[in-house]
Amino acid sequence: MKRSGLKTSEPVDDLRLDDATAVRVRGVSKIYGPDATGVLALDGMTLEVRRGEFVCLVGASGCGKTTLLNVIAGLDAAQAGSVEVDGRVALLFQDAALFPWLRVEDNVALAMRLRGVGARERTERARALLESVHLKGFEHAMPHELSGGMRQRVALARALAQDADILLMDEPFGALDAITRDLLHDELERVWQQTGVTIIFVTHNVREAVRLGDRVAVLSSRPGKILERFEVPLDRPRRLEAPEVSELAGAVTTRLRQEVRRHAAGR
Repeated sequence: MKRSGLKTSEPVDDLRLDDATAVRVRGVSKIYGPDATGVLALDGMTLEVRRGEFVCLVGASGCGKTTLLNVIAGLDAAQAGSVEVDGRVALLFQDAALFPWLRVEDNVALAMRLRGVGARERTERARALLESVHLKGFEHAMPHELSGGMRQRVALARALAQDADILLMDEPFGALDAITRDLLHDELERVWQQTGVTIIFVTHNVREAVRLGDRVAVLSSRPGKILERFEVPLDRPRRLEAPEVSELAGAVTTRLRQEVRRHAAGR
């Protein structure tokens, strides 16, 4: 699928990327409001994500991380540039956003129901997905009966129920306590390795980004563009407290701090 910005001459058409690439963002700019007086959120953003890769995006508040995810998902349109996506996209946000009147199993099965999947198949698939995120036995629970971490596991299962090839995650663990977040890091990494899904993960937590990502991209302060990419050549599984994670997180934090200071100084 290819979506071209309004100010480019490229037609909107179907285009399959090469087998190694899942997402390609080229020269994307996004303005909120009238072009002359609006807020420039993204400025010539370019990003390429390989199939099955886990890429983390970090940056100061308001740097356009969420806007970039929305553009990739097709929820928002750019004024310039193009986005090419090969595969089905699912989103996971900080708020699990479960339907409170539906049981856990029905929340997960909803996406399949909307696609016309038969009742028996979607029940079997929903239960298998819940088991994959260690929620077997909670199929008939209501969302309010679950902890915050359990609700996020349901949300992850629901995203996977869409048969997503690409998972866009916008600070999904930001509201959780440190222990729950650490456990969900393990869960997410395990599911990612088992499914081969491509993940683009937005976070303010640099150490979390290094713990999870194959690469960490540092975004500039508004308007957003990628300043630097850090490869994460560390063996998995990783631990947040590991010295090598701390060392690389320190380098990423230094680059991010430089950008925040530059922006504050108006340079």
